[in-house]
Amino acid sequence: MRLHGYFRSTASYRVRIALNLKGLRYDQLSHHLRKGEQRAPAYLALNPQGLVPALELDDGRVLTQSLAICEYLDEIHPEPALLPTDSITRAHIRAFAQLIACDVHPVQNLKILNRLCTLGIGEDRIDGWARTAIEEGLAACDVLIADTAGRYCFGDAVTLADICLVPQLVNARRFGVDLRWPRLLAIEAACLSLPAFADAAPERQEDAE
Repeated sequence: MRLHGYFRSTASYRVRIALNLKGLRYDQLSHHLRKGEQRAPAYLALNPQGLVPALELDDGRVLTQSLAICEYLDEIHPEPALLPTDSITRAHIRAFAQLIACDVHPVQNLKILNRLCTLGIGEDRIDGWARTAIEEGLAACDVLIADTAGRYCFGDAVTLADICLVPQLVNARRFGVDLRWPRLLAIEAACLSLPAFADAAPERQEDAE
């Protein structure tokens, strides 16, 4: 398999974690987002959105969208499971993951921040926009798992929720968010003690700057 991504992309980070947890081998191809390499015709032929990640399977088919990729990997390589068998808990985990991937991440990613810049909004206000989006999202995440116990978001097994949380905390630090949620930080520390998470970290990628 070939993973098209970028070291700093939190969506790519999620997929790297999932691939590592599953013990799957893959090659990485970097597309420098700040240089616009994701808009190159060859890449747009793989992913018409011009976003990363994209996962090329062994048979040449291409998957896009990080959560869809993670769930695909979970279906074809069910161990270790990223989603439990209990339907209610699965729904809670998906809600947590989608809160980050669908509501928080999109409004503070590079594409949106660049558009705000073209509207003449100053860098300080743009960074403030990103911080607010992240703070509101993480505060909601903290409440969503207030009644759960264990090393990770939903117990003592890593799930899709943890795969989304850890990369978002990296972005939070980039934008100077006050990380005032002890439970989220404890979960992050537990995750980063695992090789699958540590090896997927942005600073450990070949294209890291």
